[in-house]
Amino acid sequence: MEYGGSIYILTNKTRTTLYIGVTKNLRNRITQHKMRIHPESFSNRYNLEVCVYYENFSRIEEAIAREKQLKKWSRLKKELLINSTNPAWNDLWNEISEW
Repeated sequence: MEYGGSIYILTNKTRTTLYIGVTKNLRNRITQHKMRIHPESFSNRYNLEVCVYYENFSRIEEAIAREKQLKKWSRLKKELLINSTNPAWNDLWNEISEW
């Protein structure tokens, strides 16, 4: 499935840290996080490889604007967003990997 861009929220197995990212290819980007190809990155240092939320957009510019918006939100507001579509905070990798 092709989109112009996506935002995503990653967490670790204990759900203590959140990371918001933006990409043109969500499946490839999540694969990169899971494979830890950037050893010095924030997501690698905090073991962030569980994708608990994502949104797709027709244009990358829309995704970038949404990422900037979400990064300004409080932790509570981000948790409420995740809970609205994924209350168990399941890893959405299987869903994403089928595209």
